[in-house]
Amino acid sequence: MITSPSYQELLEVKKAIDELNNTNPAIHQKFLNVIQLTRQMQYGYQFLGCFMMDEEAGDFHPVAQDEYVLSVFHEQVENVKTDRDFHHLQRMLNENKQVSYANICKIALGTNPTSLVGPTLIRK
Repeated sequence: MITSPSYQELLEVKKAIDELNNTNPAIHQKFLNVIQLTRQMQYGYQFLGCFMMDEEAGDFHPVAQDEYVLSVFHEQVENVKTDRDFHHLQRMLNENKQVSYANICKIALGTNPTSLVGPTLIRK
């Protein structure tokens, strides 16, 4: 999948993430935790976003993964999804998914939006 977000779109994502942190710091921290878990397990951020939003992951689903490891990942994401404030995170993801879940996750981890401007290939 190729995405080409503008600088303005990416700044809006950063603003939305900062707002989520200010208004709901607990769900923001849980979001950061599952992003870091996703990175440690070498899964794609787009897969995480699709899974959190109950969308078809399709090509972004991890290949050749141990079922136990995948079940642990699913359990951790489900813990976030069952949080009473998850709807705030869900709204932020839904409003900004046009820039890709991968870019949202990268910005949440502190990547400068400037480095994400332009065409990007979102990998598995």
